[in-house]
Amino acid sequence: SASAATDTANMTVKITVTATCDIHTVAPTDVDFGSVASTATNVAATGGVLSVKCTTGTPYTIGLDNGLNFTTTRQMKNGTTNFVGYGLFRDAAFANAWGSTVALSAAGTGNGANQNFTVYGRVPSAASAAGAYTDTVIATVTY
Repeated sequence: SASAATDTANMTVKITVTATCDIHTVAPTDVDFGSVASTATNVAATGGVLSVKCTTGTPYTIGLDNGLNFTTTRQMKNGTTNFVGYGLFRDAAFANAWGSTVALSAAGTGNGANQNFTVYGRVPSAASAAGAYTDTVIATVTY
C-alpha cells in the first residue's frame, strides 16, 4: 500500500496592542449653577460627567485646566470686566480640588469599559453684576 508524504512549517501569528485612552463628556456635560441671587454664597452644582475608556491595565489621570479666565482662581466671565469665581472638585464634599497637575487629577486604571467621573462645582460668592457668566475648561486624559 502507498502512503502520502507530508511536510510542516511553523508560522507566527502576531498582534501588538497599544495602550490607548479616549475621553468624552456624558450628558449632562455642563456644570450649571443655575440662576442665583447676587447675595448667594457657596452655590453648588453637580454635572460635567467625564467618561474615560482605556485599555485594560492602563493607568491614567484626568486633569482639568484652569479655564479661559484664570487669575488666582477659576472665573466665569460676563462681558469684559465682570467675573464670578468658582472651583471644580473631584468629590461632593468639595474637599479635593480638580486641576491639571497629577496631584489634583482624578486617577484610575483602564478596564476596557467606560469609567465615569463626576465634576462637582462651587461658587463661593455670586456677588457680581447681573448677567450670564461662562467659562470653558478643557479635560485631558494622560496615560
